[in-house]
Amino acid sequence: MFDKVKSAPGKALEGVTRSFRNLRNFLNEVRNELKRVTWPSRKEVYATTLVVIVTSIFFGVYLFSLDQVFEKSVLSLFHYFGAK
Repeated sequence: MFDKVKSAPGKALEGVTRSFRNLRNFLNEVRNELKRVTWPSRKEVYATTLVVIVTSIFFGVYLFSLDQVFEKSVLSLFHYFGAK
């Protein structure tokens, strides 16, 4: 019965060292994967950023225009039927 109590701290310490070993292995694998990544050039980053900004502005203006048209349409329908 007391043998189980004495072996419990050893198992806990073994679990902690295994966790640190797993963490170290994981970080090593992450570093190795990052070495294989092909990072975009400054020109590519600039071009894609510009595309995202222009597309966002275009769709923002487009959706704003649609919203205004629908708002005017609904308000004119309300006015026509005497709701306001």
